[in-house]
This record gives sequence, C-alpha cells and structure tokens, in this order.
Amino acid sequence: MTDIIQLLPDNIANQIAAGEVIQRPASAVKELMENAVDAGADDIRLIVNDAGKALIQVIDNGRGMSETDARMAFERHATSKIRSIEDLFRIKTMGFRGEALASIAAVAQVELKSKRTDDETGVFIEIENSQVIKQEPIAVPTGTSIAMKNLFFNVPARRNFLKSNAAELRHIVDEFIRVAMSFPEIFFSFTSNGQQVFHLEKGTMKQRIVQILGNSYTAKLVPVQEQTDYMNIYGFVGKPDTAKKTRGDQYFFVNNRFIKSAYLNHAVMNAFNEMIAKDSFPMYCLFIDLDPSQIDINVHPTKQEIKFEDEKIVYAFVQSAIKHALAQFSITPTLDFELDASIQSLDAVSKPFTDDKRSSAAATSLYNTFTKKNQSHFIESKSDLKHWKDFYEPGEKLAVEGSPLTGEAFTAGQNIHPHNPFGSAGGQPVTTDQLLQLHNSFIAVQTKQGYYLVHQQNAHERILYERFALAVDGKPMATQRSLFPSTIELAAADAVLLKELLQDMHHLGYLLEPFGNNTFVIQGTPADLTLGNPQGAVSEKTAIEKMLEQYKHFSNDLKFSKREKLLRSLALQQSIKAGTSLSLKEMQVLIEELFNCQVPNSTANGKPTYLEFKKEELDKMFGR
Repeated sequence: MTDIIQLLPDNIANQIAAGEVIQRPASAVKELMENAVDAGADDIRLIVNDAGKALIQVIDNGRGMSETDARMAFERHATSKIRSIEDLFRIKTMGFRGEALASIAAVAQVELKSKRTDDETGVFIEIENSQVIKQEPIAVPTGTSIAMKNLFFNVPARRNFLKSNAAELRHIVDEFIRVAMSFPEIFFSFTSNGQQVFHLEKGTMKQRIVQILGNSYTAKLVPVQEQTDYMNIYGFVGKPDTAKKTRGDQYFFVNNRFIKSAYLNHAVMNAFNEMIAKDSFPMYCLFIDLDPSQIDINVHPTKQEIKFEDEKIVYAFVQSAIKHALAQFSITPTLDFELDASIQSLDAVSKPFTDDKRSSAAATSLYNTFTKKNQSHFIESKSDLKHWKDFYEPGEKLAVEGSPLTGEAFTAGQNIHPHNPFGSAGGQPVTTDQLLQLHNSFIAVQTKQGYYLVHQQNAHERILYERFALAVDGKPMATQRSLFPSTIELAAADAVLLKELLQDMHHLGYLLEPFGNNTFVIQGTPADLTLGNPQGAVSEKTAIEKMLEQYKHFSNDLKFSKREKLLRSLALQQSIKAGTSLSLKEMQVLIEELFNCQVPNSTANGKPTYLEFKKEELDKMFGR
C-alpha cells in the first residue's frame, strides 16, 4: 500500500489562501493600500485599469524595502510585526499576518519597485504564479510601487465569477474610501482608466468626510468627542435631516481600522431613536480608540470583523456619546403638523408683500367689504368673488395637462384589465361625483356594489411602473431637451453607479452625459415629467439623486435585475406622494389609469393599491 497523504506545493497552497484573502480586485486594493499606510507614507496613489482586472497599482512614498525584505515579503506568513503569539494582541498596524502579498503573487503577475532613503539604488522584482521571474537593481524614488496585472490569469474559474466592471469598480471605490477616511493626514489619489476619481488633499477629519461624501454635508455634521480611561470615541454624525434610505454613508473604525458591526450600528440607531424615520439610516463616521489587548482582530481574513472583550461597555459608550453630541448642539426631534411643503413655495408666502401689491389689494371691493365695520352683510354678488370659477376652470385644466398623472406613453384603454369596474371593458367610466379624497392620501370611489378605497401613491406607483416597463421594452419615452442644461455632481460611488444605468435611463426619457470628474450634464428629462410644480415634484437633480438612493436600497435584494431595480426606483421616487391634494380631474385620471393597468391591485413591491368594500358588508357592520 502506498501513502496517499502529501503536502501541497507552495504555489497551490498560496492559491488556496488567496481564495480567503483576495476574493476580488477590491480585496487586493485594500491590502496594498494598508501596506502603504504601514510604510509611513503620506502620499498614496491608486491606479486601476479595467476595474482592477488588468492592473492594480499602488505607489507610495513610504520608507521602502531592502533587497532581502522585498523578496521575503512575498513568502507565506512573512511579517515584520509578529514575533510571538502575544504580539497578536498588541497590534496597532493595518496588516500583520503576512498573507496579502503571497496571496496576490499566487493569482496575478506582480511587479515591485522599492527603495529606502539611504540606498543608492532600488530593487525591481517580477513574480508570476508565486515564482520570482526577475530581480535586478533599478533607479526609483524613495518608496514602493506594487503593480499587479491580469488578476486570476492562472485561475480562470475565479475570474469568471467576477462581476461587471461597474460593479467591481464600486467595490474598489468602497475599499479606497474606507482607507482614505481613516487617515486624513495622508494625501490619496485614485485613477481609473486614466480618469481621476479622487484627489484628496491632506486636511482635517471633517474636510476628508466632505471631500469623499460631498459638499451637502458641509453644514450637516455634528462632532462627537468623548474621552474616558477605557476608550476614546470621536468623529462626526449627520444631522437627522441627512438620514437616507440606505446604509451607504456609515463608517466605524476601531484603532483606525474599518470594521463592520451590526451591534455597534444598533447603538447608533438607538441614539437617533424618534429623530429619524424607522426605515431611514443616519450618516456617521466614528472612530474608537482603545487598548489593542481589549479586542481580537484576528477572527476574519479581511480583519473587518473583530471581537471586543466587553462589547456592552463599548455599546453604552457609543450610544451615550452620540446622544450627548446631539443634545449639546440642540438637535432634537421636531413636531410635524403635516404642513404641506408646497404651500411654502407659493408666491403669496415666499415673495415680499410690496407697497404696490398692498395698494392694489386695498383697492378691491372684497378688501373694503371685510375691512369696514358692520359691513359683512353687504358682500355683493358683483364683488370679486364672482370670478372664482373663471380662475378655477382653466387652472384645473392646466393642472391636469401638466400633472404627473398623465402622459402619452400610457394611453387610456390600453391593456384593459378584465375585472375593470370602470371604462369600456367593465362598465361606465368613473365620474367626478363618485370621488372623494381623504387626508390627501386616499381616494374613495363609489360603485353600485359599494366603494373602493384607493391609496393614491401606491396607485400612481403601479401606473408609472407599467409605463416605464413599456418604455424599456421597446417604446422609449419622449425626451424634452433642456434649453439651459444643468449639471449634477455626485459622490464617486454614485457616479460609477449612474454610468452603469445611463442607457436604460435614456429609454425612460433621461438624457444624461458624463462631464468630467463625477459630474453629469442633464440634457433632457421625460417629456411628461412635471418638475418644480405645486404638486410636490422636485428638480431634476433631486429626482436623480433620490432615484439613485432608492436604487441602492433595492440593491440589497439580489433577486432583482439591474433594469428591474431601476424601474421600481423611478416608479417609487416619481409617484405622487401621500399628503398631496388632487383635483377631481386628477383623481379621475388616476383611477382610470390604475384600472387600465395589467396588474391594478398591487404595486411592483406587493403593496395593495386599493381595498374593496361591498355595500352588503357595510350593512352588516351596522346591523342592517
């Protein structure tokens, strides 16, 4: 009998280890950037091509390596930071296990150039499949440059599992941000396919947050600062009005290392209790400094999950520090009396009451009727009140024509639902005297058998979803070109996401063109999309930002395709919101279009659009 157990060759063992450490291009970016930070660099530049599949290069001005160290760095578990097992619990650097470079060399073609300050020449090493191909002296500036090319060239099965370039680039942006956020005292730059994505000058923590997350946070950050004998916590949280529907802008760092912790996130959410909506997430960038012996960071290959010796104390400190910060800056919950925001934008409220307008108003008979004493019974039929219908009728017509409830892409009578109680397929068209709006959110529609209670936002969401689905399936929506195109500047991660969606958005009537670094020109919007009207619509910039936010919210669900997520996001974002007052004509259009949908009874997300109440059931309720 021959022996069957044997040791794996080093190159195969390294490839297996790489499966844990280097899962995608972003994993290599993280490891290389952390090594540059550990080398004491204050200038770190990241260059990627083809979303990291063709090239990932990190150039730093750190202390560099000797010829022997440069070669040893690619051996398995080669590290300068661990001498004994006790050292594992005194770690203050980013990398320490000695797996990263060995794993990278096992799945990519690597070129390293490095030089120390006191050395006359540097060293150049070329490695492929864990084997050193070339080693020679070279003239290079002080620091280290590591370029890894053709990731997974020798493991094609792993390469096939990589996502699209846009998806992989988003992961790289995430890892870059996590490292750059931790060290505002270091200059970072990031270039993708020759185009600069980030240029982050040295500065304060607040400046770095604004550089990365956008200028919208400039006046929206609340500083958090608490120092105790056990731990220190510092950083910033966003004011409650910056809360979003996704967790995107949330960062926890322990001893300057980014971590993921649902437990600590719960502490933050508790601190914001009753200040933000239950389905919203606050922005935060928080740093915790504590004795390395109180944590174990060696529980996961990527070191993003750690264990605290006493996590309950940390939880209490985090929650208390944020509550203290919010209270200190007088940020408390506000009462919402459901004031319609559109009222505040009306000319009568927003514009000054000038002398000309005052004299004009005082000259009317209506003004005189109400300002003279004992004259209320003298309101004449010939007063200004007689003209209210003249103003109302054309106004109603105009509101319907410019309403988000209408549009050429959806024609009445198309795809009539077989159970449609209104219209040609199911009975008489709905008339305005059958309609009643309740709480500016629901529409009661009387029928012979009882009545329907329609949720106006859910109903409009269903209408828009089917309209958009029709558009992307071959009948593009008309685009109205802007006379004066506007620009929109996004965070880098959002810009990468929007580029991926440009083609589908063009089918839906949005004409957007990239314009420099993370900026887009809005050349046109859907022809039947009413922006900035009293119905509560928003500017095209805000509409696109909210759509991206909603898209990222849906991205947590992997069962949706990219196109499906876009359709749902736009339908949800553009639907007329609960709390919006509708005219009788607008309600009529909404009901008719809803029951002309293929699936009128629910939104794409499964929420009901209406409930049916039958007359006999109502009679039973009242004992009749």
